[in-house]
Amino acid sequence: MTVTPFETNLYQHLTPFFVTHQYQLLLEKKQYRRTLPIGFQNVILSPAFYGDEIMLEVNFGSRNEQVEQIAQQFLNNMPDYRPDANTLLMSIGKFNGFQYSRFKIHSDDELIDACDQIALFFETKGFDFLDSACLLPTLDQLLNDQPNQPCPYVYNQAHRCYKGLIAARLNHNPHFEGLIDIYRHLLIRQTQNPYEQMHFERLISYLQHYSAN
Repeated sequence: MTVTPFETNLYQHLTPFFVTHQYQLLLEKKQYRRTLPIGFQNVILSPAFYGDEIMLEVNFGSRNEQVEQIAQQFLNNMPDYRPDANTLLMSIGKFNGFQYSRFKIHSDDELIDACDQIALFFETKGFDFLDSACLLPTLDQLLNDQPNQPCPYVYNQAHRCYKGLIAARLNHNPHFEGLIDIYRHLLIRQTQNPYEQMHFERLISYLQHYSAN
């Protein structure tokens, strides 16, 4: 794994802030992560280099272990990826209502300013959102409140169908059966892959007979 001088500088500025909030730097995964009994919360830093300009994207999200333990049995993810899969993941820009927003950095001063903006975002909005988003009732609401619309809290809308349905079942959502029909039709529109649809039908059958211990 290669860590660029920019990333080293970035981590030096941000690590003290995140450590005070119980987030540890996972250098090999290029993210800060706070591990919880029910999953984790994380902040992922993704720089892209264009000559003398660096574009830094900051994504953040959470993993609910109960949801993912079921979802990863039916999703076509690589086994090595499954323990690190997020349930929710979005960029700071998207959370703030922008279609696409990244930090543009040309100098050390601009890097420090970006780090200050990142810290301010998490202190005023980000950490509170993550604390609630880990909880099953909030997760059910975020994924399923507007089932016919794209969910802004995930990138993969097909996976949203799986995880939304799981969250609804685990949270005893009274609209569970209706969500089955909505997500079934959404998935058919999103993918013509018969294997995807077969896996989803298997998930539906599993959840209809699921009983938590």
